[in-house]
Amino acid sequence: MNSVTTILGPDVRKGSGGLKRVLLTGMSGTGKSTVIEELSARGYKAVDADYDEWSEVVNVPDGELTGIGPGQDWVWREDRIQALLSTEDVDVLFLSGTSPNQGKFYPQFDHIVLLSAPAEVLVERLASRTNNPFGKRPEEVERVLRLKDEIEPLLRRGAGHEIDTSASLDRIVAEVLRYADIVG
Repeated sequence: MNSVTTILGPDVRKGSGGLKRVLLTGMSGTGKSTVIEELSARGYKAVDADYDEWSEVVNVPDGELTGIGPGQDWVWREDRIQALLSTEDVDVLFLSGTSPNQGKFYPQFDHIVLLSAPAEVLVERLASRTNNPFGKRPEEVERVLRLKDEIEPLLRRGAGHEIDTSASLDRIVAEVLRYADIVG
């Protein structure tokens, strides 16, 4: 799977039915998990795809730039993500994550939001975060910064909106809700 061509997917962003679907994507350390946890705490159906239930490690060519290291990548379990996006048990579904196969699902999202932050903020967050061990080793930080340079522009092209997560969590969540046309 080529992450550069797959991540963009079709240039169509429209869910079906009555459920509004919002994807929050971005590099490691941008705050996707924190934002999704806050949306959940506010009563929204909010799913973090960065767990084994939703994603899995797959083998890829050694030279391919990936999120976890040479020869392996972390991709969405397509059957489970599809089942989640097909469920219409709430009015709004927020999904957070970044995966080389996410573009396949873009047509099912009403909104795609890129969460971004300056490199120095990412490095600081990776060093201090406690909810995920990824980003503690120098080679992982280097990989995140390389992904920021090479993959984040692709995510930006596929997103309808970008939020700099250097702001306060309340402000970020308010902007997500406003962009998705949801009263917070």
